[in-house]
Amino acid sequence: MSLIQPFAGLRPAPGRAAEVAAPPYDVMNAAEARRMVAGRPWSFLHISRPEIDLPEGTDPYAPAVYARARENLERMLAEGLLIRDPAPRYYVYRLTMGAHRQTGLVASASVAAYDAERIKKHEFTRPVKEDDRMRQIEALNAQTGPVFLVYRATPAIDDLLTEVGATPAEVDLTAADGVRHEIWILDDAARIAHLTAAFEALDALYIADGHHRAAAASRVAAARRASGASGDGFLSVIFPHDQMQILDYNRVVRDLHGLDVDAFMNRLSVAFAIEGSPVPVRPEKPAEFGMYLAGHWYRLALDPGRIPHDDPVARLDVSLLQDNLIGPVLGIKDPRRDERIDFVGGIRGLDGLVQRVEAGEMAVAFSLYPTGMRELMAVADAGEVMPPKSTWFEPKLADGLVSHILD
Repeated sequence: MSLIQPFAGLRPAPGRAAEVAAPPYDVMNAAEARRMVAGRPWSFLHISRPEIDLPEGTDPYAPAVYARARENLERMLAEGLLIRDPAPRYYVYRLTMGAHRQTGLVASASVAAYDAERIKKHEFTRPVKEDDRMRQIEALNAQTGPVFLVYRATPAIDDLLTEVGATPAEVDLTAADGVRHEIWILDDAARIAHLTAAFEALDALYIADGHHRAAAASRVAAARRASGASGDGFLSVIFPHDQMQILDYNRVVRDLHGLDVDAFMNRLSVAFAIEGSPVPVRPEKPAEFGMYLAGHWYRLALDPGRIPHDDPVARLDVSLLQDNLIGPVLGIKDPRRDERIDFVGGIRGLDGLVQRVEAGEMAVAFSLYPTGMRELMAVADAGEVMPPKSTWFEPKLADGLVSHILD
């Protein structure tokens, strides 16, 4: 199979996309999802978060949850809310958030390429989350949550997507969060062949978000092959790297590890130049950090001699903060599991950090310079894994606009 292939997408019927489209299943908890579907009987959350249709407190991994997802999908099909295109095709997907705009391709990406690491990872996955996505795919016989992929920008692809995006869109809606979602259908045989060949000429694709969905798709494909069935592709939306918007992913810590403020500041001065700031600090360059402590903002500049420039993981800002402050000073050795640390996406702004500290919930907050797309690709190319919570991509893809039925 080529790196990507067209597929016959399952989509909202004409004029129904605004009723169906929903945020990604994993950006809200069950209580938030229940509130989101109030008055929205056709929201795709009834498929992606089906526990909202069962009694509160239902285990989200219970068999009844996956069965309800299947029931809800069948109901939306029976009522004509969702229809399947008659033949394989690609779809162009544009996201607009304020002044930011990115245009990518919805395609079936090759599981074989993922298994061969031509579609590259940069995160560890957790078995319980893989199992959940695998059961969801099997229950629906469909992939409904796209894997967010990135390719190195190339004119052979970019120019064609721009050309398609200059025509009226098949779907054009603005979600509750203000993000605009546009979809174009690309069913011209020559253009399909051009894009398939252009992607095949690439060395690799990179997972930006959706590692668990990709891993689950690989497991489902392997199980189907073992039983003699076919099925190699997984639902993906693929954007050029130079259109990505990665926001900062910040840290808050519950206590100062037994230190008072003065002792803590003295420990920091070993590795950082510290400067008070009358305004909130949003770092302006790598190896610079903001810190909110005891009602005051500070700018921290790491000693340049502590930056390991030849190591693609250790030179990331999230690693520099962990290795020079959060680990040695605050005693948090494993940020994946230590409950003293939490992570705040940059979409919440610096006020989100101040609020956590002022509420007494946390003692100190750190703002970081965003990880770059080239840094992510360098880690993936090296076969390494990024630290937890290194990237926060905005805007988010919507669920329900295009799904992939497994034949």
